[in-house]
Amino acid sequence: MARILVLDDEDQIRRMMKRILEKEGHVVFVAKDGSEGVAVCEHSPVDLVITDILMPNKDGLETILAIRSNRRDVKIIAMSGGGRSMPSEGCLILASDLGADAVLLKPISKSDLLATIAQLLPYTDSPSNE
Repeated sequence: MARILVLDDEDQIRRMMKRILEKEGHVVFVAKDGSEGVAVCEHSPVDLVITDILMPNKDGLETILAIRSNRRDVKIIAMSGGGRSMPSEGCLILASDLGADAVLLKPISKSDLLATIAQLLPYTDSPSNE
């Protein structure tokens, strides 16, 4: 079981990921932007952060930098579907360069999400084969 923080400005994505991860036995925190996410990291120990890149207030790239400046041990998965100003591949390359341990292109399948988590946190249970 891991403690996972999910950051995304889309409520539907936060709820879906929370449901999937809790079903796998993880403790899940959610935040709608990087500002909230960094605050959660400062007050609650987490093993993994899953962050969208394009968000209001503090985007995923700024969030990765902020988390990495204080917590080198936290694993980070960056995800993006891109936007008008930057294609998703560019966002994910930047995220990787700034310290993301893995990157996922939206839309993300449940199996890809769980497999990536299992690679980054090998001490957690293996993902279910649904």
